[in-house]
Amino acid sequence: MPRAVVSGTIADLALIFRPEVNLCVVHRRLPRALDGFVTQLLAGLESLEAELRLGAHEPVPPDRLLPASAQAMASVEAWLAEVDYLFGIFRDLFGAKAIGLRLRLLDKAMCPRFHVDNVPVRLVCTYGGLGTEWLPEAAVNRERLGHRSGGLPDHASGLMLDPDAVRRLPAGAIALLKGEKWPGNQGRGAVHRSPAPTPERPRRLLLTLDLR
Repeated sequence: MPRAVVSGTIADLALIFRPEVNLCVVHRRLPRALDGFVTQLLAGLESLEAELRLGAHEPVPPDRLLPASAQAMASVEAWLAEVDYLFGIFRDLFGAKAIGLRLRLLDKAMCPRFHVDNVPVRLVCTYGGLGTEWLPEAAVNRERLGHRSGGLPDHASGLMLDPDAVRRLPAGAIALLKGEKWPGNQGRGAVHRSPAPTPERPRRLLLTLDLR
């Protein structure tokens, strides 16, 4: 049965290579400067969506990642160092030749229903808001994923065998989610969805990395 690993140690991300592991989560505390930048960004920008395809050893260009107003914000260096850090982790773990990077400022659930990704593996990290929600394998009826839900919402489709089992990634946590294209993982991809915003946490910044 697929299982998740939850840790506080960065090195445990390598456990994603175990056949039975389809989700690795590493909790961490973000530096104050990075938190400060994210707070400014969420308050100061109406929208943000950047999508880049970069060579594995190509530097992440700030002008393609952030608008000029964000590049002038205090502690922007802390944010750029964070992106470089996650990019390097992903590159080194998977020996990637090219990486797809997406950065989005969200004020609604981008993928509100539980689903699996049609990719080998994806790195996900949320800043300044609610993190991605996921289900342990024992709480999932995979026969109700996607179109097999009959168009019903998750709470009514029968997909969630235990609605109280829904877990949420904390802000700043690094998550690796195996998808359906990971070798030998068909039918075992990590089941997850976007969180619904709340009045207290209406916006979030989402960074994802994919193999290209």
